[in-house]
This record gives sequence, C-alpha cells and structure tokens, in this order.
Amino acid sequence: MSRYRGMDYAALTKTGFLLGIGLLTLGAGGELFGQFVLGGVPGWEDRLFTYAEGLGILVSFVSVWTFGVFLPLTE
Repeated sequence: MSRYRGMDYAALTKTGFLLGIGLLTLGAGGELFGQFVLGGVPGWEDRLFTYAEGLGILVSFVSVWTFGVFLPLTE
C-alpha cells in the first residue's frame, strides 16, 4: 500500500524546480539591475538579492532530489 498516495511527484518536482529558478533569476536580475541601472543599492537590498540567489539554488536542488528521486524510491 502506498504511503504517499495523493502526491504527483512529477508536478511537485517541476513546480519546485521552477520556483527555485525563479528565485535565482529574481535575485540575479535584481542585483544586475540595481548595480548597472540604478548605480548601486543599499546593503540590505544587496544581501536580499544574494540570499534569493542562494535560496533559489537550494530550493531547485532539494526539490529535484526529494520529489524526483527519494520519495518515488520509497514507494
């Protein structure tokens, strides 16, 4: 009997990966826009964009490994 009966692993993997890529793109785009168009951003905004990039990479990696590899293998 399946423990995770109602989970659509493919949809969860794609959604998590796209969320992570979106965070990475938002962070990198905000960083570039702030530096080149606005001529610099305050320290807290710079840190926010840097954290968004790191969190985006982490979310993408973890969602693919969790919903794409580990949970389907435990079925």
